[in-house]
Amino acid sequence: MTETVREALASSLRGADELLPVEEWTYKLARSEATGVPLRIKLGLDPTAPDIHIGHTVVLNKMRQLQDLGHTVIFLIGDFTSMIGDPSGRNSTRPPLTAEQIKVNAETYRTQADKILDPARTELRYNSEWSDPLGARGMIQLAARYTVARMMERDDFNKRFKAGQSISVHEFLYPLMQGYDSVALKSDLELGGTDQKFNLLMGRHLQQEYGQEPQCILTMPLLEGLDGVEKMSKSKNNYIGISEDPNTMFAKVLSISDVLMWRWFSLLSFRSEAEIAALKREVEGGRNPKEAKVLLAREITARFHSASAAATAEQDFSNRSKGGVPDEIAQVQLSAPLGIGALLKQAGLAPSGSEANRLIDGGGVRIDSAVVSDKGLKLEAGTYVVQVGKRKFARVTLA
Repeated sequence: MTETVREALASSLRGADELLPVEEWTYKLARSEATGVPLRIKLGLDPTAPDIHIGHTVVLNKMRQLQDLGHTVIFLIGDFTSMIGDPSGRNSTRPPLTAEQIKVNAETYRTQADKILDPARTELRYNSEWSDPLGARGMIQLAARYTVARMMERDDFNKRFKAGQSISVHEFLYPLMQGYDSVALKSDLELGGTDQKFNLLMGRHLQQEYGQEPQCILTMPLLEGLDGVEKMSKSKNNYIGISEDPNTMFAKVLSISDVLMWRWFSLLSFRSEAEIAALKREVEGGRNPKEAKVLLAREITARFHSASAAATAEQDFSNRSKGGVPDEIAQVQLSAPLGIGALLKQAGLAPSGSEANRLIDGGGVRIDSAVVSDKGLKLEAGTYVVQVGKRKFARVTLA
């Protein structure tokens, strides 16, 4: 194995959950180096929602790392598969999207992906290109290449069947169509979250059925949200949207724990592993961990906005609270939903409800860096960094 292949393999494995099979991927990397022919690396995303959060960008970051090694990355928008609905991890049939919803969301996804991938070196495709022409005859021929018994080995299908929950026949078509994408694109590697493993393996199977060299698969872990416990999710309000304003984005990154910070460095930063390891040694040697967290906040904010916007957000955060969020911040667990006044009192940030109202009237209360002006505000389940004045802070989790 040459040094170039060794470095490429290390880059592939960085932060990954699983790479299958490692020996095949190593062979593909070595062949690419010997021939000068770049590998084809595929990531498919169904445009099921108009916006994405930074948890969704973990696989896009991996694509960029592989793109920087000189390989061809294919950003595949599943405009056809969106009409079926991905059953991965579902306990019920996913309602299909309309053609108009898909069109609007697809354009947004493309714009957001361009913030991470190099547009000039990215092959943008839509799977309707080959799925629509397949037709009824082609669909039947494709379905003949996989058995119902194998399909029922899939965890979510198996659980729903045993629980007596309905499974629509069209849901079986989803993994088949995603696998057929790999055939159409002749992909060498497909990326996805850990919940996509069955679909990714389907691509390997179908490529062999069609006489192609099978792709390798690389699964990436699901990113923990601001609370450091649950996966990042809008429904849990522990997320950072990539379209959020720079100040909010910067402040939210600084609100994460020192432990979670290293996980985020590994999955979200474009810094080399050597740089991150050196930074971690400095912190272990006595450097203030907040300084490392500022570097992460600056990098993430600059990626989705600009370097100047990140610098302005950093300065604004520093001006608003001397030193920003303290290294040691109280962790409070309360029940949701909860009014802002009761939250301040129960979290020990205000001695009484009337004092809480007075603080709000005076503009002295912030949640995730945003000033609270509504005394009737009710907070749902989620994790929030609450600040009162310049020095009182608490990370409050409502459940």
